[in-house]
Amino acid sequence: MAEGPLLRALRGGPGTRSLSLSARRLRHLPRGLGNMKGLEGLSLRDNRLSRLPQDMKALSRKPNSIGFELENLRGHLIHSVILKLTVLNLGNNIFEEVPEQLKYLTSLKKLHLFGNKITRISPLIFDGLKNLVLLNLNNNQLSNLPVEIHRLENLECVSLDNNQLQCIPKELCYLRKLRKLYLSHNSIITLPEEIGYLTKLKVLILSRNQIEELPDGLSKLKRLRVLDVAGNNIQLFPTAMDDLTLEELYCEDNPLLEKYPVHAIQEKDVLTLKEITARFILAHLKDKDLFLQRAIKKNSEVQKILSEQRECVQCGYGFLSMWLECVQFVDIKQGTKTSRNLQLLPVRALLCSYKCFNRRDRGLFGIALP
Repeated sequence: MAEGPLLRALRGGPGTRSLSLSARRLRHLPRGLGNMKGLEGLSLRDNRLSRLPQDMKALSRKPNSIGFELENLRGHLIHSVILKLTVLNLGNNIFEEVPEQLKYLTSLKKLHLFGNKITRISPLIFDGLKNLVLLNLNNNQLSNLPVEIHRLENLECVSLDNNQLQCIPKELCYLRKLRKLYLSHNSIITLPEEIGYLTKLKVLILSRNQIEELPDGLSKLKRLRVLDVAGNNIQLFPTAMDDLTLEELYCEDNPLLEKYPVHAIQEKDVLTLKEITARFILAHLKDKDLFLQRAIKKNSEVQKILSEQRECVQCGYGFLSMWLECVQFVDIKQGTKTSRNLQLLPVRALLCSYKCFNRRDRGLFGIALP
């Protein structure tokens, strides 16, 4: 778009708070933008931007009335200005990486970069975007996320639909204010156990990935209200899944286990010496053996081993690494919205032995392998 008509398009003047320059075939920022000192929202979506000026400090709010000079991509001078930019939309352009210059926009709260060709995020941008609450990177080509993402400690919504992610870093789970996480249509295989740290999470969208197993940490998300895992490879839901108070649950197009009881030959328990020892110790700890408690406090290696214990749903005693994986079919809570007529949810249940299996509740079933 010619510079003259574009400048006339900025006739809102320096008092304008919101400006849209969408779909104007822009390849660089217009020089007249620098005069708009009160600008808080800027939309540059649906253009041809591939990079930003090297000096983006003029777009950030500073505590004093200090001006900065900004050169646009043609080398022209954008007037010295202090802007209060809080919303920036760069969607549907041709960026191949998240512009590092964005780190200067310290007042930014909402950043949209959907529909670009982004394959990389520079960890350096996380140093400046401390006030960001929304990050939209849908429809890009990201295959991984920098572990430094945990620095964006005020994030409440992260949207990464339609990328090429195979996993998410555990550091993403350190975003304690996160309420909404969208990860549909990626190639994610596993989720970190640390997902249980996202205690404020209300919406988790994981549909159309390649997830085979959901971590037990998912059951710790007590505020979760919407869970979408449709179109994955999930057979079982994690233990304590029925403790969640979900309002919406979508799990169609998964090979979920179904309730078809069959007779099975029961084997005898053959435990390793390590497992036998661990169970002996765990049983005495459960019975509050003070001598054993004091002894273990002095041995960090034993503490580390025993920290991996699990609990039998039948007898309540702990075990280490050998168990029977069973399933219990839990009724979907009344009022929970599902995308199909799903009445029973297969939830994982672990038993410590065939002895407990023979004494199990009628609602527990062994898993028949094809």
